[in-house]
Amino acid sequence: MNNQENQDDSYSESGSTSKLVGYAPLSGPSFKRNSSKKSTRFKEDECYVEITVDVHDDSISVQNIKGRNSETASLTRKFEKKPSTLGSHLSFQLRQVSLGMKRMASSTRFNKVDRTKSGAARALKGLKFIGKKVGSEGWSQVEARFKELAVNEMLPKSRFCQCIGMKESKEFASELFDALARRRGITSSSISEADLFEFWEQITDQSFDTRLQTFFDMVDKNADGRITEEEVKDIIALSACANKLSKIQEQAEEYAALIMEELDPDNLGYVELYNLEMLLLQAPSKSTNMGTDTHVLGRLLSQRLVPTMEYNPIKRCNRYLVYFLKDNWKRIWVIALWLSICAGLFTWKFIQYKHMAVFDVMGYCVNIAKGAAETLKFNMALILLPVCRNTITWLRSKTKLGMVVPFDDNINFHKVIAFGIAIGVGLHAGAHLTCDFPRLLHASDDKYESMKPFFGEKRPNNYWWFVKGTEVWTGMVMAVLMAIAYTLAQPWFRRNKLNLPKTIKKLTGFNAFWYSHHLFVIVYILLLVHGYYLYFSKEWHKKTTWMYLAVPILLYACERLIRGFRSSYKTVRILKVALYPGNVLALHMSKPQGFRYTSGQYIFVNCSAVSSFEWHPFSITSAPGDDYLSIHIRTLGDWTSQLKAIFSKVCQPPSSDESDLSDSAQDNNKPRMPRLLIDGPYGAPAQEYKKYNVLLLIGLGIGATPLISIVKDVLNNIKQQKNMEDGIVESGVKSSKRKHFATKQAYFYWVTREQGSFEWFEGVMNEVAESVCNGVIEIHNYCTSVYEEGDARSALITMLQSIQHAKTGMDIVSGTRVKTHFARPNWRNVFKNVALKHTNERVGVFYCGAAGLVGELRWQARDFSRKTSTKFDFHKENF
Repeated sequence: MNNQENQDDSYSESGSTSKLVGYAPLSGPSFKRNSSKKSTRFKEDECYVEITVDVHDDSISVQNIKGRNSETASLTRKFEKKPSTLGSHLSFQLRQVSLGMKRMASSTRFNKVDRTKSGAARALKGLKFIGKKVGSEGWSQVEARFKELAVNEMLPKSRFCQCIGMKESKEFASELFDALARRRGITSSSISEADLFEFWEQITDQSFDTRLQTFFDMVDKNADGRITEEEVKDIIALSACANKLSKIQEQAEEYAALIMEELDPDNLGYVELYNLEMLLLQAPSKSTNMGTDTHVLGRLLSQRLVPTMEYNPIKRCNRYLVYFLKDNWKRIWVIALWLSICAGLFTWKFIQYKHMAVFDVMGYCVNIAKGAAETLKFNMALILLPVCRNTITWLRSKTKLGMVVPFDDNINFHKVIAFGIAIGVGLHAGAHLTCDFPRLLHASDDKYESMKPFFGEKRPNNYWWFVKGTEVWTGMVMAVLMAIAYTLAQPWFRRNKLNLPKTIKKLTGFNAFWYSHHLFVIVYILLLVHGYYLYFSKEWHKKTTWMYLAVPILLYACERLIRGFRSSYKTVRILKVALYPGNVLALHMSKPQGFRYTSGQYIFVNCSAVSSFEWHPFSITSAPGDDYLSIHIRTLGDWTSQLKAIFSKVCQPPSSDESDLSDSAQDNNKPRMPRLLIDGPYGAPAQEYKKYNVLLLIGLGIGATPLISIVKDVLNNIKQQKNMEDGIVESGVKSSKRKHFATKQAYFYWVTREQGSFEWFEGVMNEVAESVCNGVIEIHNYCTSVYEEGDARSALITMLQSIQHAKTGMDIVSGTRVKTHFARPNWRNVFKNVALKHTNERVGVFYCGAAGLVGELRWQARDFSRKTSTKFDFHKENF
């Protein structure tokens, strides 16, 4: 019989406590009497069960057990001994444990927990009370904050969260404070700097046992070493509150019963520390399972993706230039062509006026003014083309021009042209008003002689003569109207991002942008008048403004006529209205006759009950194969808020999160449904998904709307393909369907910060999870309000999620069969995963959401395309 002393666990709670450590095989236990912590390890086929006990005076209590189940729990409860004679009782009790453990070790029901296994390795990284950012600060920063927040050199409990960097989880930090104080017998609501240092040492301790004990102390409020169902309920409610999971908070009692059922099968009414540890160690890992070969490839790929620094500046610039040209060649040639035309027109007019008599009077100012005027004519004509949506949709869908023309950037090009117009107006108006007119007023009689054919026999006697002329006042009114439209179109005003006084704020927002942009009708009328009354061109064929504008205005007018005609007969009938959490209104409408669309496209919607003139774009969320048309509208502005209010009155929702109206004619007492008009569909970047065998769909919040239509379309095509294989669909249909359906794999990542958002597309999630997709569609939901896996604030939510999903197949966060991930995705790993699975393939990446993520996703797509055999084509949604 071999005995050895364990030096790693030398910890003393009080002076009267002794702890002894020893190991013994199955033949029986033996201890060194001078040790302080006792641990018995029973060996059976090289597998151990280790029991650690604390000896307080003449009482014995079990401190820790490694490798146990419910039977060992029952045995150790018999082993615990109240105050008695230490020697005889200790020896007798340990002998009983030794014999019992020997029997259990030979039993097939004895499931051993090994902390070297993958589940344990993951658990050892969990229960972190301090995040990476705060944890990296160290004690010095915490100490500095203590000095700022302390009152009479004592830190109040109310400021503890701020001091340790947990401001956003005030309630959780308060419970942590209480747990740490209870452990040390502190009853005051304030602590000293020395106490805070002890607190900090414990919550930053990397030992899993320490973190587990701290978490257990938070739950065990009465410090009796046992957790009751009521205490579990309280900690669930606290964790749900910290993670902004209101539905879990409301069902805390139900989930507490679920945890007790799992951890307390004997109905003892409480659970202990080891029950909690077992749950943590045995919880399934949420990471994607990959084989050994995949891990090896992943490591090799990671090595290739490590950025390498090129020290030669010429080579470095050359590499960046090559990458830039490859990524942006479509945009480059379009912008280069536009700039070349503008430069050519400016140069042509500049040289032309240099050889005219007016140059001798006004000098180069008139050359600049006339050169800028020529570019203005061209740009005022060109700016209408990017917003001819029907034409662009037809060109995108029916021609191959999309291979060389970046139709996805039509709105961006519209903005670039607007900027060019602003520069042109500045040069043209500035040169005339500040240079040409003053020079003419002060010209000598000899020089003015050549100007008489243009300005009359009598020379203008003051500046007002020019201002009141048709040529000037039309130009000034145009400049003011364009300045208003240009200013209100900026994101700061259009999205109400500025903190302006209420009176001024009413003049901004989307409505202001929409109405101000329709001032273009007045602008173009004034432009034609301004182009007719010219100082230096009197012949009609030299007044070229109308020549520039004729075709674009005619094309745009036809677009508006088609839009008005099409919307007049495309009145839809409301089939269903749903009001969801997160201020989202879902409308299911009848599909107009002959209405055909592709997933990813959008429509314009008009509601005369809100405004007869306003049309707003919304992505189509139904699939082309559905017998209805649906959109999801998030209330963010005045128009959408009024629309939601109108439908809320009509629906009269019951006391639930969703209200349905299957048929508006069912109840004559209810208000009539508002009349909706739709216009479209219009092309969008997401409709290009059919070109790719592999799709990576990424949506943020309500940005999932165009992508959910793609997911449904892929799902419908999978079903049709299965029906073809089963012989249900006719052969003619079979061949035509196969020709259009190329997608073999789709990955959908939906990131949202609100738990209620998952209700928007709950049906689609469950349908994908329940269908036989053979892994064609993978859905990954992320809830960013929940702290990342490993954080103590989300530890209980993770446990609860594992239990619930294993038992019912439902996720507690999303309420669907798709398991939810916590915090934000690691986009590097997402792209890496796809690159590993689809080598030598082209992947279509489609993103719709906030602009803040565009840069990172585009960079990841470019980086992986350059350094791997998988090519990622990035597409961003625009309206």
